[in-house]
Amino acid sequence: MLLVENINLYYGASHALRGVSLKAATGRVTCVLGRNGVGKTSLMRAVMGLQNVKSGVVHWEGADITALPAYQRARAGIGFVPQGREIFARLTVRENLETGFAPLKRAERSIPAEIFELFPVLGDMLHRRGGDLSGGQQQQLAIARALVTRPRLLILDEPTEGIQPSIIKDIGRVIRLLAENRITAFAPMAIVLVEQYFDFAKELADDYAVMDRGEVILAGETAQMVEADVRKHLTV
Repeated sequence: MLLVENINLYYGASHALRGVSLKAATGRVTCVLGRNGVGKTSLMRAVMGLQNVKSGVVHWEGADITALPAYQRARAGIGFVPQGREIFARLTVRENLETGFAPLKRAERSIPAEIFELFPVLGDMLHRRGGDLSGGQQQQLAIARALVTRPRLLILDEPTEGIQPSIIKDIGRVIRLLAENRITAFAPMAIVLVEQYFDFAKELADDYAVMDRGEVILAGETAQMVEADVRKHLTV
């Protein structure tokens, strides 16, 4: 469903992405791995249309979306959970979820009940401000907000960063349920997961891509992964 081909991205004179290619298929989790600063977030921002690329092509469901702005990509079915969560601290949990209505047609603007089955704590905190939630609860809220948009591609940029182990486990469970299309409220989706936490990524990933210095240096199916080769690009 997603095909990124040979994209190059610059920040001024800095060459952040160098001929990067990536693909993600429906029903599969593709993990993008690498140390801090190697271009993982830049790649996700390029896919989402938050950063313009200098060259290369982003295809989504067979269409070239390289020139589309972010809001049109959201309308096309791409959901994004950014690094750092970026929830609205002064809005309530319900209001944060309702910001996900923006790309939807009026008739589709509702919060699926299944979101509260995936993240029960959010149902208990609908009237609390987002800024009053713990870091793990905010991460659950950020994922739930993306799910309100009914994505067919879900991008998660380091969802385990700074999160307690119990919630990391819950997030992993939700990712697998979504990838296996076991939540009937949502269409089958492809998932792109950016991670530094190797054990979490390995447990979930069907496919993987390892980045270093703005390039994809290793990629393939996780079943054929040579773990030692991947780990040496994750350690400092």
